[in-house]
Amino acid sequence: MLAFQDTYGLPVTGECDEAMWSALIETSWSLGERILYLRSPNIRGDDVAELQSVLNRLGFDCGRVDGIFGPLTKRALADFQTNTGREPNGICTPDLVVHVRALASQSGAGPGVAVVRELVGLADSDHRDDARIVIGHFGSVAHIAHAVARRCAQSHSLTSTVDSEAGTQARAANSYSADVYIGFEPSPDSGCTVQFYEVPTFVSVGGRNLAMRIAAALADRIPEVTVSTSGVRHAVLRETRMPAVLCSLGPSSLISLKASAISLAVNDALDAWRIDPLHEV
Repeated sequence: MLAFQDTYGLPVTGECDEAMWSALIETSWSLGERILYLRSPNIRGDDVAELQSVLNRLGFDCGRVDGIFGPLTKRALADFQTNTGREPNGICTPDLVVHVRALASQSGAGPGVAVVRELVGLADSDHRDDARIVIGHFGSVAHIAHAVARRCAQSHSLTSTVDSEAGTQARAANSYSADVYIGFEPSPDSGCTVQFYEVPTFVSVGGRNLAMRIAAALADRIPEVTVSTSGVRHAVLRETRMPAVLCSLGPSSLISLKASAISLAVNDALDAWRIDPLHEV
């Protein structure tokens, strides 16, 4: 259970709370076991993620593989149906899964159109000063988030902060058309982990490279703390549509004294990443 919670970006408590139960349900679905279609609330699960991965690999752009059956997934599925002579209703039935998998078996194992699109978007970035930066926070690290936001606002006047549950923060960043999201949360561990969105069939390249830069900058400015990066499925990273990272900071006794050093490190890393977002540290 602890390993599962860590992989999914859930609090590593060993307890089965509502978030843990929802994640367990999502992972229980296999593609073809149920009909997938656009509804409210959106259908979520590993079966949706598999469908998105296959369609992306076939060249039908679902956006990032987030396991959420939204409008982009419906459109990509309808495009697939049109191209294979079927009614483009955007509904994935078990019968359609057979045909999707048959074509996917001939498509190779490339990164898929979603990864390519993100790479192109990062390469075309104009590094403008009016970039929209959203700084979010959870728990007892509001002072860290606000210190980072104040520092970022000196270079990027459209920097904003948000404080709520993960889904609300993600929707706020998406509505703001943010160029990047950086979140902060307290960690019970004696170390800092900078997380980015990654699942077996998709990794946010922009988020990963930003996480690596922030981790390197934190390690340089706070050498007494162990810093690492990790690809996870945390809700705020999963649901944001832009490169996003979540900094899990600990121990609190030290971090509370390091707001200035952290804000400098994050701002320096962000500036370096925006100049060359494809560079791996």
